[in-house]
Amino acid sequence: MERTRLGRSQRWVIKLGSSLVTDEGRGLDARALDAWVGQIAALRGEGRQVALVSSGSVAEGMARLGWRERPAALHTLQAAAAIGQMGLIQAYESRFQRYGLHTAQILFTHDDITDRRRYLNARSTLRKLLELGAVPVVNENDTVATDGIRFGDNDTLAALTVNLIEADLLVILTDQQGVYDADPRTHPHASLIEQASADDAAMEALASGGTKGRLGLGGMRTKIQAARWAARSGAATIIAHGRGDNVLAHIAEGASVGTLLTPGQARLAARKRWMAGHLRLRGELRLDEGAARVVRESGKSLLAVGVKRVGGRFVRGDVVACIGPDGREVARGLVNYSSDEVALLAGQPSGRIEAILGYQGEPELIHRDNMVLT
Repeated sequence: MERTRLGRSQRWVIKLGSSLVTDEGRGLDARALDAWVGQIAALRGEGRQVALVSSGSVAEGMARLGWRERPAALHTLQAAAAIGQMGLIQAYESRFQRYGLHTAQILFTHDDITDRRRYLNARSTLRKLLELGAVPVVNENDTVATDGIRFGDNDTLAALTVNLIEADLLVILTDQQGVYDADPRTHPHASLIEQASADDAAMEALASGGTKGRLGLGGMRTKIQAARWAARSGAATIIAHGRGDNVLAHIAEGASVGTLLTPGQARLAARKRWMAGHLRLRGELRLDEGAARVVRESGKSLLAVGVKRVGGRFVRGDVVACIGPDGREVARGLVNYSSDEVALLAGQPSGRIEAILGYQGEPELIHRDNMVLT
């Protein structure tokens, strides 16, 4: 029943990995792209809205330049991405036009997600593109991101796209059948996990040994982590083998394809989804045991009296992490004071804020309405 409901859902994000859209390092696979575009066009014909997150720009650039090995130098990777992005978008645009569908190129960096105004602008633009019937083709802006190629991956980007457009389903298509209970390369009797909760810690443990391919950056671990990010937006994730015939049609029909990872919590409010989706925080607040427990178990606001020390540099309105005594993140939220001010307020009761700072500000460092548990 769950798969049937998800198959009928109206807003999907589909992620295609490098191994699927490229011909083993020999550039884009024209026949594979024909098949993918045909399947996505069929979904659009049934009334679904689809955003496509596609790898392949670096691999296509390498092929055009005649390179066999992925270079390590950042500027060299960025040059390959710039060259390959042209071919990737041209390939999608020409194919979608055969079905009368418009495409739109969307290139993100982490700053586009972490800045509140840019996040909201990107969200509005993507949603308008979907309303217009276009298929956004999303990729990381590898040519300008100083840490994008080394740190980012399109599994994570796909999960953030889910957050932006409030998608119902994330489909990650890869060269594996799904998530197994052991590494099938070394355990021939490993079994495919058909369904589990995205928040199950055992799932991440299973993927901890995941490896990355020659062309792609992500292994199964990044896919499970992406499913966890998507779950925070209330979306389910299906990780499936992309080379099967009409795999997207089978998913739409509710067939048992790949591994289904379901969200363990209700959809968060839009502002809290934005906070949960931050990859880079501006700072952190180290909490004592009592404050960590109150925030974690009671969902109450964070007061200065429960803060032991401050890390990083931030200003009012930035997103900071709340770290418990065990070193694990408890929550994150929009802070009401700068790092210098919080350093003065740490451990003090709210009644002393005016005496310490010279003005009466908010009684909370982070109000519970501006906080999301992690």
